[in-house]
Amino acid sequence: MAEASDHSTPLQAQETAQLEQHLQGWREVILAVDQVLRWQKPWFPLALIGFTTAFFLSLYYLDPSVLTGVSSSIVILSLADYLVPIVASKIFGSNQCRMSGQQRFHEICISLVKTYHRFTDFWKGFFNFKDRRPKTYFLLVISALLGMAWVGQQVHNLLLTHLIVTFILLLPGMMICVSKYTGMVRRLFRRGKKKD
Repeated sequence: MAEASDHSTPLQAQETAQLEQHLQGWREVILAVDQVLRWQKPWFPLALIGFTTAFFLSLYYLDPSVLTGVSSSIVILSLADYLVPIVASKIFGSNQCRMSGQQRFHEICISLVKTYHRFTDFWKGFFNFKDRRPKTYFLLVISALLGMAWVGQQVHNLLLTHLIVTFILLLPGMMICVSKYTGMVRRLFRRGKKKD
């Protein structure tokens, strides 16, 4: 990831600096969440699955209305936005973050900015595709939406949302594992070629 910062544009560097400044109060929390999402300990994937399962089971049990769910979520986010920087500064202190933590925080901010730009580029490309090939666009969108509607009809929406959220939370760790094992297979394949 450190190489990614060498190829960033001046705009991305400026956006990264602004994001780092904006998230400074959340730095320790972000670093801890990053460790969990990247599976730094072997029990982290099970903890993620357990957390999302408990959360969605409580939603299923409480069965809040949409208005209650939205307002409760906004209250929790507002409280977190206000309290986390205050509590984190008292728990971790200002000197707690070492240079490696600061470097990792910088890499996370770079990754977030680049992900945002990839998403906006994809979105612009999607609408450019609509202008260039409207019939293909129409067929793809209608097919995808009908497929999603069919899946939504077959699977309970809370279960489907639980599966999607769990997959998204496990994705960073899965990508690291896949790249690690892919590298191992490549090395074994190269060794096999050299022996021949």
